[in-house]
Amino acid sequence: SDVYKRQVLYLVIFIEYMMRFIHFFEQITTVQKLSWVFGCLFFCWLLESGIPLFKHSYNKWKHDGINLVFFSFSAIINLVIGMLAVGVFVWIDAMQFGLLHLVVLPVWLEVLIAVMALDLFGQYVIHFMLHRVKWMWKMHMVHHSDTQVDATTGTRHHPGDYLTRELMGLLTVFFFGIPVAYWAFYRICSIFFTYWTHANINLPIGLEKLMAMVLVTPNMHKFHHHFERPWTDRNFGNIFSIWDRIFGTFIYENPKAIKFGLYTLDGRRDEDLSYQLGLPFNKNIKTDN
Repeated sequence: SDVYKRQVLYLVIFIEYMMRFIHFFEQITTVQKLSWVFGCLFFCWLLESGIPLFKHSYNKWKHDGINLVFFSFSAIINLVIGMLAVGVFVWIDAMQFGLLHLVVLPVWLEVLIAVMALDLFGQYVIHFMLHRVKWMWKMHMVHHSDTQVDATTGTRHHPGDYLTRELMGLLTVFFFGIPVAYWAFYRICSIFFTYWTHANINLPIGLEKLMAMVLVTPNMHKFHHHFERPWTDRNFGNIFSIWDRIFGTFIYENPKAIKFGLYTLDGRRDEDLSYQLGLPFNKNIKTDN
C-alpha cells in the first residue's frame, strides 16, 4: 500500500541521515572543532554584552585572557587524551567490547545511551567527586575561584582537574564500548553547554525554569558558583539537569543572591596565575572536606 511504501521511504531516509551523522563525527577535524569552540564562545560573548545578568566591574580582556590560558593547558591535555583514545576506540571495535556491544540496538538509541552515560559518569559523577575528595577539590577550587563568572569560566580548569575529567570520560567510553562518533558528538554538545551555562546572561525566568526541567541553564549553574555551601555543592550537571533532580542535588533560588568565588580563598588573587596553579599544593588553603 501507499502508506506502507511511505513508511519504508521515511525509514530509509532516517537511516541514511543517521549514517551521515555517524560519518561526520567519525571524520570531524581539529579545525572544525576549534571553529565550533570559538563560534560558541563568540555567541555567548554577544549575549553577555546584550543581556547580562550581572554588571561585572572588571577588565574583561584581562579576565578572559587568564581563563583562556587555562584553556590552552586543557587543549594540550585534550590532544594527549585524543591520541590515547585512538587506541581505546580501535581496541573496542576489534574486540566488540562494552555494554553497547551486548545487544543490537537502533543507532539512535545507542547514541542516546552513549550521551546519557557520558553525561552521568563522565561529568556528573566525577564532578561530584571533585567536590567530595579533598585532593581533587583543591584542584577544582581553581574553577570556583573566579569572582566574575562569565562564558570563559567554563574553560578555567586546573590541568589536574581537567585531566581527571578526561580520564573519567575515557573510562566511560571503555566500559560502555562507545564508538568514536558518539563520543565526538557528545563532546561537541558539551562544548556549547560549557560556555552557555557559565555565560553571564539574563534569560526570562519562566523560560529558564522551563528549560531547567531537563537541561542545565545559565542561572541553574550559577548557583553552583556561589561562594559558600550548600549552594556550591549543588547543580553538578553538565548538559542534563535530571541527574541533579534524581540524586537530590538540584537547587533553584534567586539568582541575584549569588556571590561568586570561594570564601576560603582570597578573591583578590583570582587572576593571579601562579597562585591559582599552586592551589592544589598550598597547605594554607582550607577545604572543609
